[in-house]
Amino acid sequence: MNAVPILSLADVCFAYNAQTQVLRGVSLDILPGTITAILGPNGAGKTTLLRLILGLLKPQRGTIHLNGRPQHTFSRRETSRWIGLVPQSEYIPFDFSVLEFVLLGRAPYLGPLDMPREQDRAIALEALRTLGLEHLRERAMPSLSGGERQLAMMARVLAQQPRLLLLDEPTAHLDLSNRDRILNVLRAQARAGVTVMFTTHDPNLAATLADYVILMRQGALLAAGTLEATLTAENLAATYGIPVRVMRVDGQLFVMS
Repeated sequence: MNAVPILSLADVCFAYNAQTQVLRGVSLDILPGTITAILGPNGAGKTTLLRLILGLLKPQRGTIHLNGRPQHTFSRRETSRWIGLVPQSEYIPFDFSVLEFVLLGRAPYLGPLDMPREQDRAIALEALRTLGLEHLRERAMPSLSGGERQLAMMARVLAQQPRLLLLDEPTAHLDLSNRDRILNVLRAQARAGVTVMFTTHDPNLAATLADYVILMRQGALLAAGTLEATLTAENLAATYGIPVRVMRVDGQLFVMS
């Protein structure tokens, strides 16, 4: 594996106002082709961290580098070719069909007035097939269930073909079948060299999917490292403020409160 980080944060601090320090001195390196889970309670700063990485927010202190280059030097188009985000939810103001919505992922590769090409359409259709949504391609986005919308947002980011994939609570609205589909897609992305980072409240999701774990509380990193070294009862108890047990069941780490 290439040892050069695809993403580096050094002493990153962020506050929405003078009274609310959301991130405090966050430093971390993320290696390419890995899957990293960001765990922590509500208000830990997980979503804010993703927004900083994406460049939607600017740190008040510290630096963020993408593939060794200062993040603030990337144009919006360059950033969109490097980083894709699947949010928890998204307001969709127009009655896009599912295919039209997924084609929005191709925008970083098109000029301002360009229409999607046949190649773009083929990439979007493949993303829909991967997520099991091809049969819904002509359906209007507002008519979809919450789980189907979540899968459509995942298909859009696959069509975007980013090198760093950020997901905010990626399985929150999914049933067990579609949850399993998303996990398999993320594993396949990592095998193909895409770097995956996702936030979650669920330590067992991290144990199922992640190579590395970041534990956050009140805007600070409590621990970061490999899954085995970081997902411990002591670390999780400090993160969530409750007693936690970590055991191994059929070779898989399992967390119980």
